[in-house]
Amino acid sequence: MALRFSEAKATQAAGFFLALRDAPMSYMKLIKLLYLTDRQALVEWGIPVTTDRYVSMDNGPVVSNIYSLVVEDRHKPIWDKYISAPLGQHEVKLLKPTDTDLLSRAEERLMGSIFDQFGHMDRWKIVDYVHTLPEWQDPHGSSTPIEIRDILRAAGRDEADIRATVKELHAMRTAEDRLARLYA
Repeated sequence: MALRFSEAKATQAAGFFLALRDAPMSYMKLIKLLYLTDRQALVEWGIPVTTDRYVSMDNGPVVSNIYSLVVEDRHKPIWDKYISAPLGQHEVKLLKPTDTDLLSRAEERLMGSIFDQFGHMDRWKIVDYVHTLPEWQDPHGSSTPIEIRDILRAAGRDEADIRATVKELHAMRTAEDRLARLYA
């Protein structure tokens, strides 16, 4: 079970990468950087940064809700305020600086490290790289879910640790759902 998706936190994470780039970026590259961030955060801390869910698509793993924020032509109250709709060359740009209050310093350091590793690559080099990740399975023109346990297993975590991580994330989601009902 994944955490409740937060458009606000996802927007801040995307804005962080776009600010580091300081220029328009291919949205495919942005989505891959965000996936790699979540993957590393799950492996290191047992909790993702973007709160998204993951799918395998032809061009590699995708942060699914963020992909929808980029490509769907609908009103996204937070995303649209900070990040452009796709421009020519399938790029997005930062419209104005995002807050970073939902990102911890550790998350910002991790994102900086991911950008240092992969930010210099063009989108196709990153696609080539993510195709080597064991959790990615070619969906042959469709999409297939990537479970958190698949990511952790692919990273070499043992089964007891995977179960504990999934159980903790489930408990966090249950708490989020209860709080959401209280304040609805």
